[in-house]
Amino acid sequence: MKLQQQLDAYKKGFVAKAPKATLETMRGATRALAESGLVEKAVKVGDRAPGFSLMDSAGQRVTLAGLLTRGPLVLAFYRGKW
Repeated sequence: MKLQQQLDAYKKGFVAKAPKATLETMRGATRALAESGLVEKAVKVGDRAPGFSLMDSAGQRVTLAGLLTRGPLVLAFYRGKW
């Protein structure tokens, strides 16, 4: 099963079980985000990341350039506090 099919099945199951108030809250937040204009400013697949350094989970400093020496890299961005 392809990832999109798995995601669609998960969403269908979640929507079937979630309380109505929860779904309304989530849909409202999604609508507000879409209307904010942030979607157009978001990083897109294939965009180049600027060079950076940060601490990894073991407290070691890593850089984008250093990570790329190991091969392709996938960056995941978390919005933070929901």
